[in-house]
Amino acid sequence: MTTQSKVVTRFAPSPTGFLHIGGARTALFNLLFARHHGGTMRLRIEDTDRARSTDEAIAAILDGLAWLGVEGDGEPVYQSARAERHAEAARQLLDAGAAYRCYTSAEELVAMRERAAAEGRPPRYDGTWRDRDPAEAPEGVAPVIRLKAPLEGETVIPDLVQGEVRFANKDLDDLVVLRSDGTPTYMLAVVVDDHDMDVTHVIRGDDHLTNAARQALIYRALGWDVPAMAHIPLIHGPDGAKLSKRHGALGVDSYRAMGYLPEALRNYLVRLGWSHGDEEFFTTQEMIEHFGLEAVGRSPARFDFVKLESMNGHYMRQAAPDRLMDALGPVVAAQPDAAEIEAALEGEGRERLTRALPSLAERARTLVELLDNARFLWAERPLALEPKALQLLEGDGRRHLAALHERLSAVDPWVDEALEAEVRRYADGAGIKLGRAAQPLRAALVGRTTSPGIFDVLAALGRAESLGRIADQAATG
Repeated sequence: MTTQSKVVTRFAPSPTGFLHIGGARTALFNLLFARHHGGTMRLRIEDTDRARSTDEAIAAILDGLAWLGVEGDGEPVYQSARAERHAEAARQLLDAGAAYRCYTSAEELVAMRERAAAEGRPPRYDGTWRDRDPAEAPEGVAPVIRLKAPLEGETVIPDLVQGEVRFANKDLDDLVVLRSDGTPTYMLAVVVDDHDMDVTHVIRGDDHLTNAARQALIYRALGWDVPAMAHIPLIHGPDGAKLSKRHGALGVDSYRAMGYLPEALRNYLVRLGWSHGDEEFFTTQEMIEHFGLEAVGRSPARFDFVKLESMNGHYMRQAAPDRLMDALGPVVAAQPDAAEIEAALEGEGRERLTRALPSLAERARTLVELLDNARFLWAERPLALEPKALQLLEGDGRRHLAALHERLSAVDPWVDEALEAEVRRYADGAGIKLGRAAQPLRAALVGRTTSPGIFDVLAALGRAESLGRIADQAATG
């Protein structure tokens, strides 16, 4: 365990694809733990796999973290730029007698695995070159460098989430730390980078638990302190199966396009595997204040879209119109008719949407749903009514519309309270329930049978547009 006093955590994604939702939670836990202890979180891009790492993936990871509000401190560290430092550490292991050059060919390794399988043993390197005289090395063969792992005893990981985890050293073979072309393996690079970045706590998914034992051996062989480790159970789907795309194993950018607010997703992720009593909603500052690894469970968390949507709806209802308008930008951009929507939201269209946002947010769970429900605001006249909405105009519906058109034309100022009062007066005078007057209005103004409050709709559309739509339907049929 390191004796360093300042807490330093790290998030170390591989840029071979999008920022996975599980990775986003890991980044969040690292950030909260560091902030809780007054420390820092560093970002390391583990791009040593140059064949699969892409600039697009790096950009997507950085963008996703920024959108989610889970950014690291300082500039990102790029692992690929540190290859010489990793090789230097491998040479340090050689000089200390803690590693050795191995000249076993690929064909010999295959034969070893086949023999082990035939004898019912795990397919591990058999240590052929572990104690062999280097003078026996074949000419013209570039060796790998292997760690000289202990053959007996146990490697113990005092995990801050899993508890004490023990590994028999006989099951941890002499792993390669430097390939024959001089490039480091993942195991070595991670250890060297964590050490050089002063990382005190490694918080990551429990799929890395076996790696922890192997990495601990490298730390000790180099004479370095092993950082504290915490391995978080992975996220599963609501059915208990490993998280897949059908469950929600998507990139953070997909959640933005699906209409989730970053503050809602952040709150949802912190509750996936961590709890603070029965509390559900936390500001970021409250998360920092309360977060601790002792409250992280050992069982896999279950991803539930219904809960996420409910939480997102809560945050949308709390958000100011300006906040919702800003958040709608990426959602609009992801729509097939983005150009048409953006054109419609210029000038008066934007003002209408801003006026309607509080009422629209009351009925929506995502920004996509809100946007869909808002389309009536910029629909062209005459509106195309849904069949059920047309039914509301049958019978006395159009007669009520005509009368309401005349009554509403005199309302001043055009605000929801005054509009509601006038429609109520009309309904009372006509001897009908309010709904008999309001439903034809909804059909005429929205083209659907459902909408935000009808008086909010009237106020959002404005006098001219509202009266025009009412007149269109009153005169039809």
